[in-house]
Amino acid sequence: MTSPSLNALEGHGAGVVSLAGVSVAYGSNVVLTDVSLEFRPGEIVALLGANGAGKSTLIKALSGANPRYSGEIRIGGDAVQLTSPVQARRLGVSAVHQKVADGIVPGLSVAENLTLDDLAQASRRPLRSRGSAFTDARAALETLGLSWSDLVLGSDAAGLAISDAQLVVLARALRGTPQLLILDEPTSALTAAEAERLFEVLRALRAKGLSIIYVSHRFGEIEALADRVVVLRDGRVQSDSARPFEWHGILHDMLGRAAELSHDRGAAQRGHEVVATLDGVTLLPESEPVSLEIRAGEVLGVLGLIGAGKTEIAEALAGLATPLGGSLTLAGAPYFPKRPGHAIDAGVVLVPEDRQRQGILPGWSVQQNVTVPFLRSSSVGGLLTKRLERSRAEDVIDTLSVVTTGPDESIDDLSGGNQQKVVVGRWLSAGPRLALLDEPFRGVDIAARREIGTRLAEIAAGGAAAVVLSSDVDEIFEVADRIVVLVAGRIELDRYADETDRASVIGAFLGAAHPSSPEGAPA
Repeated sequence: MTSPSLNALEGHGAGVVSLAGVSVAYGSNVVLTDVSLEFRPGEIVALLGANGAGKSTLIKALSGANPRYSGEIRIGGDAVQLTSPVQARRLGVSAVHQKVADGIVPGLSVAENLTLDDLAQASRRPLRSRGSAFTDARAALETLGLSWSDLVLGSDAAGLAISDAQLVVLARALRGTPQLLILDEPTSALTAAEAERLFEVLRALRAKGLSIIYVSHRFGEIEALADRVVVLRDGRVQSDSARPFEWHGILHDMLGRAAELSHDRGAAQRGHEVVATLDGVTLLPESEPVSLEIRAGEVLGVLGLIGAGKTEIAEALAGLATPLGGSLTLAGAPYFPKRPGHAIDAGVVLVPEDRQRQGILPGWSVQQNVTVPFLRSSSVGGLLTKRLERSRAEDVIDTLSVVTTGPDESIDDLSGGNQQKVVVGRWLSAGPRLALLDEPFRGVDIAARREIGTRLAEIAAGGAAAVVLSSDVDEIFEVADRIVVLVAGRIELDRYADETDRASVIGAFLGAAHPSSPEGAPA
């Protein structure tokens, strides 16, 4: 892909961004220790590490979001003290964080969100017209090869789908022609076509001399894009590798122990008791009705792209939405949950797709995040029993190996993967009849993924049903006993995992959710 707006980046990246002895501590808790790295012009550096390794902390220091660091950061050879994201962008460092919601200002239009820096510096354009804003917004989108209508540009950005919001934040980051662009899990909510378009843009930016830090848990993407791989573990640099990458060694550096690149469930468990059914349910406008049985004793993996109807299944069963047609049953009886509380009372729980908007309570402790939906069951005579509350939180921390200083730590201080463990653990601790998990592994490392998968297998073995809804083939094969492929609201495949293979699933899937790995590269 070529884009006229990329020409504006010609000559950028002339300087080197470097760190020397950078450390970050919160009280006695040291989260980044003596990190020294160089990010050179015209290269893509993949930053890897398990959840809690220090990746987010490093990104915050480099992007000005956390000025409380020691050590030295240099941009173009000049020592700088980064104190705010605005200052960092002015100096040439732009970041697109994993928490997409943090980059969108609700109440402002899509065009205004695309040109947010202009609004923040209103003195530069005190009489900026709507037409001017739309022109600048279109130019920003053109960097990614996108063209959106005036209707979309004028709409409230709060209504954007996650994938579109991610594109807005990325396009805005590229407007300032940065020297260093930091991308944290940039494809986590993108379709295959959107991801490939992003990769073409990144390659073009690299050719123009831009330095890019790329954070991802998808090794195929890293193999396809990266010039170097830097691994963090426990806040320290473990390795800094150039091509060709030795993936088993990289995984060992990440996890601190031998690890396999993939780990399928093996022999699939087969459930017999039907817990819930969808009977002639229409998931999407104009899609064919689908029927599906969900059985106790097995983990069902529902695989589909964004817009395939996965989330619609979860929301219908969890009482968040009413199907367009058809009926539901639970335990053999008609099931019409009118709101999430009805579903929870019936033993149906949902781990939502967007943990930032729907899963966690910012500013609250780990303990409060675990127990807040269950105040009635953790109370006696209407009074909350602190002992029961703490016991439940400690059980979630222990069962899923949540990296935290304890139940009283703020959920905001946890890494994204550990936040996800808390959200998953919260709902699985309820002893559900049916657990629904919508994209539960987004932004989650291999070790955390396996811990969550093990817990799902345990609740299925205990007689519950678990449904994992994902757009990642490897995630589904790792955790699912039975695999359903959903395309445009219709079921294309329904087989047990030990009776099919990736080729058959991908054939039914009509294209994986992110570009296939190069031959010989880990998925």
